[in-house]
Amino acid sequence: MINENVLSIILGGGQGSRLYPLTADRSKPAVPIAGKYRLVDIPISNCINSGIKRMYVLTQFNSASLNKHIKNTYHFSFFSAAFVDVLAAEQTMQSDKWFQGTADAVRQSMHHFLQNDFKYALILSGDQLYNMDFKDMIKKHEESNAAISIATYPVNKKDATSFGILKTDAQNTITSFIEKPDASLLPNWTSDVSDEMKKEDRNYLASMGIYIFNRDLLITLMNNPKTIDFGKEIIPQAIQNHKTVSYPYEGYWTDIGNIDSFFEANLGLTDEVPKFNLYDENRVYTRARILPTSKISGTLLNKAVIADGCIIMAQKIERCVIGIRARIGKDSVLTNTYMMGNDYYESLDNIEKNKIVNLLGIGNRCLINNCIIDKNVRIGDDVKINGGPHLKDTETKNYTIKDGIVVIKKGVIIPTGTVI
Repeated sequence: MINENVLSIILGGGQGSRLYPLTADRSKPAVPIAGKYRLVDIPISNCINSGIKRMYVLTQFNSASLNKHIKNTYHFSFFSAAFVDVLAAEQTMQSDKWFQGTADAVRQSMHHFLQNDFKYALILSGDQLYNMDFKDMIKKHEESNAAISIATYPVNKKDATSFGILKTDAQNTITSFIEKPDASLLPNWTSDVSDEMKKEDRNYLASMGIYIFNRDLLITLMNNPKTIDFGKEIIPQAIQNHKTVSYPYEGYWTDIGNIDSFFEANLGLTDEVPKFNLYDENRVYTRARILPTSKISGTLLNKAVIADGCIIMAQKIERCVIGIRARIGKDSVLTNTYMMGNDYYESLDNIEKNKIVNLLGIGNRCLINNCIIDKNVRIGDDVKINGGPHLKDTETKNYTIKDGIVVIKKGVIIPTGTVI
């Protein structure tokens, strides 16, 4: 059933430089996660599970693969009003500039949104991992007679400087807001949180970048071209004149802004009871592929997530996420690794005809640790990759090292015998 009152706007983010090289030729929402999904599948699935089935995804960088994924994934009934449309930055009579910020992206796309009837605009980020029932947030928004609702999440002192931090009164009305405060200001910004959050020293209420705006107010706020960002300008100014309430959330949520958080979010799926639960009635939707089951021969698997269509002959795979169509050769050992897999199979005839030496996937007798392997990579035999804090940040043609994590770039060849 479609909630006719709500229109969802999913912000694809900027250039995604902190997720480079994964964003070298794809937008942030199109980055593969959990072996078979894309980041954009998370907010879209949350919307679908909440009965919100009219969605726009706003993007401006490397949007081709995102367009393809959405086109091939989200098909609704011919008789339904449901849709997921990608809106890339475009030149119009009103603006010839790219999106300058989150609010500017919404402003430049308003003429598309206003072709729809809706009471509330649900504005989401395209690069977060979480599971939220938006029906409850919308209900609380209506009950409180709010003009704006902001989903909030308790964070610790270290993380607080990276978020918009706010304070509320007893009715959850937001009374003050500061974007990415300096650490010296934090003592004045603590909030009353649950006992569980206090035990984890998460005493600061952070904006999750998830907003509900009443339609008429959003139109009014978008009339000021000088406000280009929700966190820096729209929210701090709006709370002075419009009732803005907090929607407290204490479930699993992570902002996948850099390589380290992306890596940990994926490897966290291998935990015995993962914080982000893929095995739940609230499903995560993605492209339906017709792939064979995975085939595993002589491999010790421990805390491993294996996607469809893999051929694995490794010696051991531990705390790893292995993506679709992955191939791993004999006697190889993988630990703490996210292998995204491949977009296609190589036929035996093609391998013989073209005398292909480096096959798609990982060869024999490789040792790989603390590594992200992007799609369609060819790693030869006897390759050793050992990521960790002992490695300095490095940029090469074939790989990048960030925070000790070795990221093998999409489509490259790592020759036999390579040591990183």
